[in-house]
Amino acid sequence: MQTVLWTLCRSWTAALLLAAAMPALAQETGRKVPVIEQVDQAVAKLVDQNVVAGAVTLVSEDGKLVHLSAVGKADIESNKPMTRDAMFAIASMTKPITATALMILVEEGKVNLDDPVSKYIPEFADVKFDGKKLEKPITLRQVLTHTSGLGGDQRVVQTLENQGKILAERPLHSLPGTKWEYSPGLNVIGRVIEVASGKPYGEFLQEKIFTPLKMNDTTFAPTDDQKKRIATLYALDKDSGELKPGTSWIGNVETDPYPNPSAGLYSTAGDLFRFYQMMLNGGFLGDTKLLSRDSVKELTKAQTPDEIVTGFTPGNRWGLGYCVVREPQGVTAALSPGSFGHGGAFGTQSWGDPETGRVYLLLVQRSNLGNSDGSDLRKNFQNAANAALNK
Repeated sequence: MQTVLWTLCRSWTAALLLAAAMPALAQETGRKVPVIEQVDQAVAKLVDQNVVAGAVTLVSEDGKLVHLSAVGKADIESNKPMTRDAMFAIASMTKPITATALMILVEEGKVNLDDPVSKYIPEFADVKFDGKKLEKPITLRQVLTHTSGLGGDQRVVQTLENQGKILAERPLHSLPGTKWEYSPGLNVIGRVIEVASGKPYGEFLQEKIFTPLKMNDTTFAPTDDQKKRIATLYALDKDSGELKPGTSWIGNVETDPYPNPSAGLYSTAGDLFRFYQMMLNGGFLGDTKLLSRDSVKELTKAQTPDEIVTGFTPGNRWGLGYCVVREPQGVTAALSPGSFGHGGAFGTQSWGDPETGRVYLLLVQRSNLGNSDGSDLRKNFQNAANAALNK
C-alpha cells in the first residue's frame, strides 16, 4: 500500500512540476533555463570533433526540467546557431508514438492486440513463409514487437492503404514469433489505425495525441515557419573528415505527401518531453488523460521472450513499439531496468526511466553514424547527465 501511495504521490508531484516547467520550453528567449555544464561539455566535445554539427539536449527529473541546452550549429553553411526550439527529423522515434496511438484504439475497444493483421488488411490472409501459407496468422502484437517476419524498406511513397497491400506481398524473412527483425511493421499499424478509427492516420494522431498534449511542433508536414527551424541533416565525408549536407532515406518533406508511421515525424525537445512525461506519469499530463496506467504498462513492458535477441545494443527486450532496457550496460548503463524509449536513424534518442523519474532527450541530425543506438554521443550524454544528478 505504501508503494502505491508513493507512486501516486510522485506522479501527481511530477504533473505539477511539469506544468511549471512548460513555460520555459515554450519561450526560446527571455527566461533562464537550467543547464548541466557536464552535459554541455560532453556534447560540445563531439561537436568539436565533427561528429555532429550541433545538438539539443534535455533532461528532466520527476517532471522538473533540470537541463535544456543547444550547442553547435543548426546549419554550418549559414553559420546558424542551434536553438532550443529547433526542429528535427526524429526518424524511428516516430514508432513509439504510432504504437501509443494504436493503444488508444485498444482502450476504445476497436482493436485487440492479438487480432490478426488480416482483420484490417485482408491481403495479409495470404501471406506465406518459405512458400507455404501460415498455420497461424500474423498478429498486431507481433508487428509491434518486430517479430512478424516482415522486413525490408520502411519508406512510405504512397497511401497507407496501398503500402499495406505492398507489405503483404513481401516474402517473410522468418516464421512469425520466432525471430526479431527491425521492420516496416509500424507502417502496417498506421494502416490498421486508419481502418479501425475511420480517420486518416495523421489526422488521428493530431486529434488524439498532438493536440491534447499541446505538441504544437510535432508534425509530418512542417509549415513554412517550422521549416526555418529544422536543423540540417549532415553526413561525415570520410575523405575530408568534414560534415557535408546529407540525404534522408526517409524521403523529402517537400515532395513526399504521405505520413510515415515508422519514421516520418518532425519534433522538438519540448514536445517530446511532454510525450515522455505523459508516459512516465502513467498516461496523463496535467488534466489531460491519454491512456490508462495499464495501457502504459502494456506498451512499455518486455513482450519478447529472453531467447529472442532484440535491438541494436545488448541487454534489451522489445515492448509494443518501444525498446525496453532489461539489463543496463554499455550505452544504457545510465538507465534503470524498465527504462523505455527509442532511437532514430539520424542519432536522436528519447528515453524515460520510471525508477528515477527521468527523461533523457538527445536531438541531432547526422546520417551515416553507424549504430546510432550505440553511439558515443548517446553514451556520453546520458552518462554525464546521470553522474551530475546522482551527486
